[in-house]
Parts: sequence; structure tokens; C-alpha cells
Amino acid sequence: MSGFFRRLAGIPWRSIAGDAFSRALLVAQAYCAVHVVDQHLCSLAFVRGPSMLPAINLAGDVLAVDRVSARLGRVENGDVVLMISPEDPRKVVAKRVLGMEGDSVTYLVDPGNSDASKTVVVPQGHVWVQGDNIYASKDSRQFGAVPYGLITGKIFCRVSSVISFASLSF
Repeated sequence: MSGFFRRLAGIPWRSIAGDAFSRALLVAQAYCAVHVVDQHLCSLAFVRGPSMLPAINLAGDVLAVDRVSARLGRVENGDVVLMISPEDPRKVVAKRVLGMEGDSVTYLVDPGNSDASKTVVVPQGHVWVQGDNIYASKDSRQFGAVPYGLITGKIFCRVSSVISFASLSF
């Protein structure tokens, strides 16, 4: 037998395979833990756009999202929520809750062009959401009350602004 094959035979393959398997299992467990925390407890979300000005910057903010409150029904008027868009289920949007089920909500129909207002009663199992910038927000004024099940979390903290990252010099 050649020297190469003798050296291969001397390598502790079982020990190496066992270590590799243990490390792969540890990585899989860590991934599962991060996934559970991100999807069911709390997470970070990057939100940008004009609809929530001035609460959220146009260039975007990194926000902390509480996933438990939405599941337990602890969303109230005034809360900013993260929700699946009723128009495009691939999009996630941030809006402020302005009415819970049974509430009467009065809103401007076309705030840029007239002072005409309309009053609606939020149906059971729904919430009324609007962006803080009523001139540049697509919200319940266009698509109506939103089923509570589309709410994926309640925003509780601005972690950082993208503008602060951009102003850093290295």
C-alpha cells in the first residue's frame, strides 16, 4: 500500500464526521431559534416611503416590531402596525390604527382636492388604518377596513434611521 493510502487510513474519519454533524445540528438549532423569535416574538423591519411621514423617514427607518401583541389582540387606536397589504399580499406596509371594530371613523375622501368627508363604522374583526401623511398614503380610505388577521405586528421602537447610517464617514 502506498504512503498516501496509509495516511488516509490513519485519519479519524468517524470523529471528524461526528464533529461535523454536531456543528451542523448546532447551526440548524440556532437557525430555528432565530426564526421562531423573528416570526413570533419580535423582529426588526426596514420601512420606507412617504405614507408615514413624519413618524417614519422617507428614506427609511429600522423599526422594532412586537409580534406578540397582534396575536393577543392588544392593538389599540394610535398604534403603528406592520401588516400585509390588502391589495398586494407580497407587500408589508406600516400604518397607524385609527379605528377598531365598532368605532365610527370620519375621514377626508380626497384631502388634496376637497374638504368632503365620510363617516364609516368599522366592521367586526376589522381595523381602520391610515398613514400619517394623508396626502401620500394608500390606506383604508381607498381599500376600506382591514381584517385584523392581516396585522403581523405592532411597532414599538425606532432602532435607527437610514440617514444616520449614510452620514457616517469611514
